[in-house]
Amino acid sequence: MDLKRVAMGYYRGSKIMGERFLDEALKRKDEVDTDTVEPYVKVLLEKLPSMKRYQDTQKIAEDALMYSTLFQNAALKKV
Repeated sequence: MDLKRVAMGYYRGSKIMGERFLDEALKRKDEVDTDTVEPYVKVLLEKLPSMKRYQDTQKIAEDALMYSTLFQNAALKKV
């Protein structure tokens, strides 16, 4: 959910909101036991911090929305 908020914040032009929720999403990333997830999810989790280095806020918003959808799909697949 934090990644969707990142996307919404940056799309609305609120850089502060986007950054705040990106930091929260990165904290949640550290809580995931990577030994128990699918290999593709592990790769996505490893790529997630690279978003902080992007200069283009539209790119951050697009990637955050994409990651959010992929993680949601992975979570629903496990159920």
